[in-house]
Amino acid sequence: MQVKRFFAADMRTAMKLVRDELGADASIIGNRRVAGGVELTAALDYQIPAAPARQANPALEAELRKTQAKIASAQAELTTRAQVDAGKDRQLFGAAPSLPLDSLAAPLRPPQAPAAASDQRALDAMRFELHGLRELIEVQLGSIAWGQLQNRRPQQANLWRRLQRMGLSAELAKALLERVAKIAEPRQAWRMLLAHLAHAIKTPQQEPMEEGGVIALVGPAGMGKTTTLAKLAARYVLKYGAQHIALVSLDSYRIGAQEQLKTLGRILNVSVTLVDPGQSLTQALAPLARKRVVLIDSAGLPANDPALRMQLETLASRGVNAKNYLVMAATSQGQVLKAAYHSYKRCGLSGCILTKADEATSLGEVLGLAISQRLPVAYLTDGPRIPDDLHVPRSHQLVSRAVGLQANQEPSEDTMAEMFAGLYQQPTRRAS
Repeated sequence: MQVKRFFAADMRTAMKLVRDELGADASIIGNRRVAGGVELTAALDYQIPAAPARQANPALEAELRKTQAKIASAQAELTTRAQVDAGKDRQLFGAAPSLPLDSLAAPLRPPQAPAAASDQRALDAMRFELHGLRELIEVQLGSIAWGQLQNRRPQQANLWRRLQRMGLSAELAKALLERVAKIAEPRQAWRMLLAHLAHAIKTPQQEPMEEGGVIALVGPAGMGKTTTLAKLAARYVLKYGAQHIALVSLDSYRIGAQEQLKTLGRILNVSVTLVDPGQSLTQALAPLARKRVVLIDSAGLPANDPALRMQLETLASRGVNAKNYLVMAATSQGQVLKAAYHSYKRCGLSGCILTKADEATSLGEVLGLAISQRLPVAYLTDGPRIPDDLHVPRSHQLVSRAVGLQANQEPSEDTMAEMFAGLYQQPTRRAS
């Protein structure tokens, strides 16, 4: 029997190390928390005692039983300690204490503090162990579910692979595949699946610049807000002239940001208003009331910066009456995009603008977020040219680009198992 320890930052990475080195037949015989992450002990050719047929992973069941026993032991210990403490109270003060309860609690609190800290550490350790076991279960369930799908419904498995190559999330892929589950012909199923995907992508009925008003571009730094604003402004000036549009900058934090907008204003012959921190945006917009379009370039601040909260509250106010569009780079990772949405949604989002499509290797993640959060895709940018590389997208065009960018290499079995494991995480995420 070959036994080896693996160290990683989290349970999923550790499981991948085990599979890569020992293979899918390896058994997990131990896991514990260590400095910097987790430690897994895995064995090859591990002899597991006979178990009922319904147990998919006896080693996992054994770990669950151990954890359950630890929890029961901890609960019993806490109950015993409480009973002992109550008995001491009765011995010291009698069955019916004549002193006020507040005066009795004071001398009892200091001795309990170390015990409480010890109990908290024990609970934290058990919570970490349960979290690790949950991740382990998710990975195992994902692997089992993927294997069953390949055996029972190979056509569906092939569609799953194609959606993974597009970068779509497990939850969105599942919803799409449910729509075509009864279509037997593979090509027709794929065409209908893409049609459902296109239908799920929303685009505005009227182009925001044509509709007019105050339009603010929001999002983290590096998403391409200022460049996109330049493309929007140039597009409008070429069509309607410079007298009906104005630019406003809220970005006094980034070096050269306002100078960049001033330069754009001089080139386009468009007025530029600079709003410093603490200055009222409503007052700054008052002289621009007669402009058909006012474009606001906001500052890309960290999520925990108090100035970001103030900026978003200002943009959400009725006095400003702005239509706010979240600028999302197609090159960003899914978690970055989700964090950006949750940080900026408080200002009220009218839609989103997808940037850097020419640099992206996939559109699945950014389109998936737009679909899940019901954000209409107002514009798409795919290059540095102003304003030529700004487009008003249509949903079927976005799907075509996503298909064209799908990865050429077939996903590995581990990748598909991890995608299926994501399905078991969804209820937990929604609950949080």
